[in-house]
Amino acid sequence: MVATPEKIEQKTPDSSAGNDRVAVLLMGYGEVESYEDFANYNEQALNLLTAKFAPVPTWIYPPLAKILAMFDLHEWDHQHGNFISPHNAIFEQQRAGIEKHLQEKWGSRVQVFKAFNFCAPFLPEQVLTEIKAQGFDKLLIYPLLVVDSIFTSGIAVEQVNNALVHLADGAEHWVKGQRYIPSFYNEPAYIDLLAQLVEEKIAKDLAVAHLPSQTGIVLMNHGCPHKAKGFTSGITESQILYDLVREKLIYRYPLISVGWLNHDTPLIEWTQPNAKQAAENLILLGATAVVFMPIGFATENHETLLDVDHIIHALRRRRPDVTYVQMACVNDNPDFLKMTAEWANPQIEALLSEQAIAVNPQLAAVQAHDHHHHDHSHDHHHHH
Repeated sequence: MVATPEKIEQKTPDSSAGNDRVAVLLMGYGEVESYEDFANYNEQALNLLTAKFAPVPTWIYPPLAKILAMFDLHEWDHQHGNFISPHNAIFEQQRAGIEKHLQEKWGSRVQVFKAFNFCAPFLPEQVLTEIKAQGFDKLLIYPLLVVDSIFTSGIAVEQVNNALVHLADGAEHWVKGQRYIPSFYNEPAYIDLLAQLVEEKIAKDLAVAHLPSQTGIVLMNHGCPHKAKGFTSGITESQILYDLVREKLIYRYPLISVGWLNHDTPLIEWTQPNAKQAAENLILLGATAVVFMPIGFATENHETLLDVDHIIHALRRRRPDVTYVQMACVNDNPDFLKMTAEWANPQIEALLSEQAIAVNPQLAAVQAHDHHHHDHSHDHHHHH
């Protein structure tokens, strides 16, 4: 009698002492939901982000964060009646949806946890403490941010690394396998979905009143600083993403521009044109309608909501004759959740089939020391 795969399946967990499980760490920025937390949020964001590109001494962060929070309060209070970002709620729907797809394939061996770069109680260290407590020893790091660079996903890895240092025990690290999913700026399924959403929106709302050549499209990317102390800041990936989406639309809609959502900080040169300038350019070329579509963000946040809202208000004051359409990020679009789960499958498969490796973190210092000595003896050879 032939053993069926089901029979074999059931044996595996015992052989690895039930540890054939993967924790998927889905990472986003997270957004504070009360104004009180804003200064603290800003300070952490400044520490992680600005430190990598600005010529700013660290003592300036706390006072600068408070000043920024004052501006934010002004924006929240006057214009948005204490706006609460939907980011965290949408991110939870993304987490749950991706987990549902993955568990259909892998069962309870795979669980999806969310971590926010800037928001307790879901800071990476807090979530990794929980993952460790639940006995997982394989980790898939999955930043759900489109632009992959040392800025966005790099922050995620930086925080995971810091947490793993704190959570290491002695001679054998509890993490036995690790994988990473870089951003999906060039994934055909994502590019097709973005183009399709724009085309559907135009067909539904604009086609009746505007010719295709009069329908402007601003594809919005996460703004990037040009000089970032030697870090790649994501401009290349963002530009490729824009070019690929534009290529899908340009034959029907000739007026397309990238629009960067910049954090206009003093002393720093940001990507151009910003989203407002991009729209103005298209209107100059005869656009009677402008669609704003975020492509560089997978999850709604205060940039895609408030910043774009401000831009449209400012444009409307100057050109009330133009129709402006603000579109949503892909968020928890079912097609998007299905594709994000599919991108994780090969990495989960690799983690479950790879030989687990026991890492001794204490050896790192010993190794660094040894290599240092080798270099010196090497030098002496040359001199003699």
